Amino acid sequence: MKYLIVGLGNPGAEYENTRHNIGFKVLDALYKDQDESFKTEKLGDICQLKHKGRTMVLLKPNTYMNLSGKAVNYWMQKEKIPLERLLVITDDIALPFGKIRMRAKGSAGGHNGLKDIEATLNSQAYSRIRFGVGNDFSKGQQVNYVLSQWSNIESVELSERLDHTIKMIQSFVTIGVARTMSLHNNK
Repeated sequence: MKYLIVGLGNPGAEYENTRHNIGFKVLDALYKDQDESFKTEKLGDICQLKHKGRTMVLLKPNTYMNLSGKAVNYWMQKEKIPLERLLVITDDIALPFGKIRMRAKGSAGGHNGLKDIEATLNSQAYSRIRFGVGNDFSKGQQVNYVLSQWSNIESVELSERLDHTIKMIQSFVTIGVARTMSLHNNK
């Protein structure tokens, strides 16, 4: 069975270590100890990994965050992956830093990357992991905040939270979204 695991972010060195690129950072952590590496292909960087007999197609769209739907749709079609085996990882300012929550479906919650995926797929019924980046910004400074670098304290704690997110992804592909939410959402 194949799964499409999409980490949302923006391509380019200037975005590399920003809160908005947590999806890319999670995928980088997931494949770091593997023999595989990402290759730039149509609409994104792609890598395939195996986990307990399942194939994970990892996608980092290079379309920029607000146009992520085009890349997600293309790779779902190309790899023949149904909606129920799609998992999107994104930042969430509504959650405190390090809080990680999986959902089987839901609204975009104001996130432009999720809005574009939803509009392109014409559905909200896809799984997503929302990685809390906090909301320590003044009114009108949301964009600057999510495009800023992690604080020193956050950087130290990030490794453990990335490990937890990887466990959630592996759980999703082996035991499904409902059991993964039950086991991992409040950790």
